[in-house]
Amino acid sequence: MSNSVVINTAWCLQAPDVKALLEGRLIATISHNFIIPGRSFALYPIKKLELLPIDSYYKANFLPIAQQTLAQINSSKANILGWGRCEKCQTIDKSHNLEALSSLTIWKKEALEKILTEKDNFFLTYLRVYLTETEIAETKIELSVPSKTEYVTLPQCLSTSDALPVLSDRAFNVRLRQLENLDLPLHPELEALYSQITSITTSNPTAKKLEQDIKIFLGWDTQINTATSSINQDWINSISALGNRSKTLDDGKSNYQAGTDFENIVRESLSFLGFTVDHFHKGGAGGVDVFCSKPYPLILECKAGKKIPNDTAIQLLNLGTLGLTENLFKEATKLIIGPGEATSQLKKVAKVNNMAIINPETLEKLVKLQSIYPNSVDLFKLKEHLKAGQSDKEVEKYINEIYQEVSLRSQLVEVVKSYFENTGIEKASVESLHGAFCTKFSHRLQLEEIHDILVELSSPLTGYLGKIKGENWKQDKFYFLRNLDG
Repeated sequence: MSNSVVINTAWCLQAPDVKALLEGRLIATISHNFIIPGRSFALYPIKKLELLPIDSYYKANFLPIAQQTLAQINSSKANILGWGRCEKCQTIDKSHNLEALSSLTIWKKEALEKILTEKDNFFLTYLRVYLTETEIAETKIELSVPSKTEYVTLPQCLSTSDALPVLSDRAFNVRLRQLENLDLPLHPELEALYSQITSITTSNPTAKKLEQDIKIFLGWDTQINTATSSINQDWINSISALGNRSKTLDDGKSNYQAGTDFENIVRESLSFLGFTVDHFHKGGAGGVDVFCSKPYPLILECKAGKKIPNDTAIQLLNLGTLGLTENLFKEATKLIIGPGEATSQLKKVAKVNNMAIINPETLEKLVKLQSIYPNSVDLFKLKEHLKAGQSDKEVEKYINEIYQEVSLRSQLVEVVKSYFENTGIEKASVESLHGAFCTKFSHRLQLEEIHDILVELSSPLTGYLGKIKGENWKQDKFYFLRNLDG
């Protein structure tokens, strides 16, 4: 449950620092005065840089972002996109490891040293940061920023809430301990990659997705894009309805249009699963409905209606041999997608010609699985389950196998998470996790099997767990990063 918050003070911070706080890259900022824990501030971005030029203040992997952010700041008005609550205020002086502090933040070591030449110490203020609601974030606020203070009274109180934390409680606490102890960052190379791709995310959706994945892996972001998820589910939930010719969806449509709608959503589904759909084969008279060229040739005939016509297999055979080379057609996996149970005649012809038949509902289940657990569907393993004849049961068997594999991994991630919560030991050995897993769940996996799955879950491409490599595999240690759930 969220809590309402009323804030009357803005903390005027350099715009790049505010950006880093709002994206979870940074959880603390530099202050010249001690901040009482529990005090809350609106985060107000300004251009002001003290002591050093920008390229001497910010590290190289953050400098392009800092330059871009400063260039976009209006000197008199700014949006308040977030607010922060002080969790701790720590004194930093020359006795501290400034090299380590620099590696965990966005500031150069020389900038920290320069600050300490001016004063004996400064304060590192740990902020729990929350995003403001849309209506607040879209309103520009004009402040007259004094030169000698960091804090300004807002023209009117800001009424917001803590409903939108940038980081989860756990992610923030892990980062806080890391910064308190000045533990070195675990993945500096990924932080560098994140900085490199940020400049192209506005024009490149693939880069934007990679940026988000890196943020989640690094612990800079734990938010799920529920809006995108909802949009995905909307079209996925219509696959079986379009294939079964729902009267509601068919209202005012010709048979041709209804068939085209189903053909189009089958194309979209196959592309979503990872097939490369060849757009030179777009169905219609004289051609197969859908042809996929990668990762292996796949030809499809789509039928929307109440049942699949008996001549569908012959139609696929004829159109395939006309539209494709003999070798390509022979090599290709052949699939019919349509409603209902195929007739015995259709099954017989399909088996003779090695054609699989599945219902729209089965395709929808596959796509939903891929939506919940991206890249979980192995197209080559799917191919093995596309048996000649009606193969819905075979494909559903494969879907259930994937869910079982995901469930096993989810249970193991849960064990790693609860191990820390129950013992306070953040990094656990393989043997400890094996014992905890076998105690909690009925699976009886060998130590080597547990280790293999832990390594898989700690890959940078999955990022559910972190791994510290030992002298041998039994001495590897693992720690929790994020849940595996759909």
